[in-house]
Amino acid sequence: MIHVVFNEADGEVLAKVFDLDPSMEGEIVVVRDDYALGPLENIYTPEGVEARRAWWKLVVEGGEPHAVAEAAKIDDEALLVQIKERLANDEAELLWIWAAQNKHDVCGYYWLASQLADFQGRVEILYLNNLPFINEKGAIFYPDWLSQIQPKEFLKARKLARPVTTSEFEVDADEWNKICSAVSEVRLLEGGKKIVHKALDFYDAELAKFITPDLTKATKIIHGFLSKNKETAGEAFLLWRLKAMVRSAHYVVQGELKGLKDFEVKRQSAVEAAE
Repeated sequence: MIHVVFNEADGEVLAKVFDLDPSMEGEIVVVRDDYALGPLENIYTPEGVEARRAWWKLVVEGGEPHAVAEAAKIDDEALLVQIKERLANDEAELLWIWAAQNKHDVCGYYWLASQLADFQGRVEILYLNNLPFINEKGAIFYPDWLSQIQPKEFLKARKLARPVTTSEFEVDADEWNKICSAVSEVRLLEGGKKIVHKALDFYDAELAKFITPDLTKATKIIHGFLSKNKETAGEAFLLWRLKAMVRSAHYVVQGELKGLKDFEVKRQSAVEAAE
């Protein structure tokens, strides 16, 4: 059995579930790219793949070393080849796709499922859409990410596994093609599996609210945004947007526009603007 997740943290939690139920044990593979961000045009061609890699290189360049390293690891195309080979070589092999209700997982599901129609009947989906779970304090909550769920709660979730239907393979592939052809680089989840499109600067206005009249570290600005806003993006992308924003005349920057701890930002005062 192959288990597909879309975040490293999700895979770590799922691995703990195998200790509770060995019948679920299998290889955990991670689709690493975030298909909720960046260009998707011609995503199934070498040119489209290369354009996407170049975009991510631009986003992480000069930023946090770990983000640069993570971007370099992304090779979902090679992962897909391995998955297809295993399914083709072993007719008893099953693939389970685990996804929570967030734009990252849903876009990842679309990208993956749209390429697996040949293995209908052996591809199952566990989409935890608006399902309640019990947290560590015994309270009911609705998780946004699989990693928020306790391992023992996954034992309930596994009962929701079902085959991706013929209709879903067709409809979801068509929907993904529409998403890929749309001219946008920011995607949000509007409910269910509906993806909507936003401009590249979608997060800028909310991010700017955390820039004060006093010099503030970039890390504090971004972490403040992440802790307060419902719609967020990855740290590397937000850092890239913050650096693009503060290059304008509206802000004063101290330090080098590199990593999260390398520079501070404040709003420009009227005196500074006049000078």
